[in-house]
Amino acid sequence: MSAVEEIMDAIPVEQLAQRVGADPDEVERATRTALPALLGGLQANAADPAGASSLAEALGQHDGALIEGGVDLDDVDEADGHKIAHHIFGDNEEQVVGRIGGVGAVSSDLVAKLLPLLAPIVLSWLTRQVLGGGRPEPAGGGGGLQDVLGQVLGGAVGGQRSGGSSGNIITDVLGGLLGGGRR
Repeated sequence: MSAVEEIMDAIPVEQLAQRVGADPDEVERATRTALPALLGGLQANAADPAGASSLAEALGQHDGALIEGGVDLDDVDEADGHKIAHHIFGDNEEQVVGRIGGVGAVSSDLVAKLLPLLAPIVLSWLTRQVLGGGRPEPAGGGGGLQDVLGQVLGGAVGGQRSGGSSGNIITDVLGGLLGGGRR
């Protein structure tokens, strides 16, 4: 099962649609388009030692239990999600939202509403993948954790490249906008 499918299985699409005031089918399409972008952005961050260290610290602040047994959107910290999305995409956040919105016939406005809800869910998924749900001690330089992050995110993102149009976001959009990752 791909990373996007694992995360999608945990997301209550109907509840998410009510939360953002949109049609559930449109929310599902937008979510399936936004998740590879978030994973790709995290991969770009993990590729840089400073970014990997920052990501390790972020994993230490997020509980893998959020995604366990299905997500309750009342437990998702949207303000934290805004910070996560901005950290992942940096000054290119608006451009990324615009480009994601251009894929799969979804609106950029919907993508902008979804990213702060999806970002904490993606970090919870990543925490579970990297640490089995536990919380890491912040790593000073990445080291082994940087390698694990690279493997998990590389596998998650690599699986999306052959998965249709949303996989092109990673190579076409994020590669050009994010370069080697943020710190």
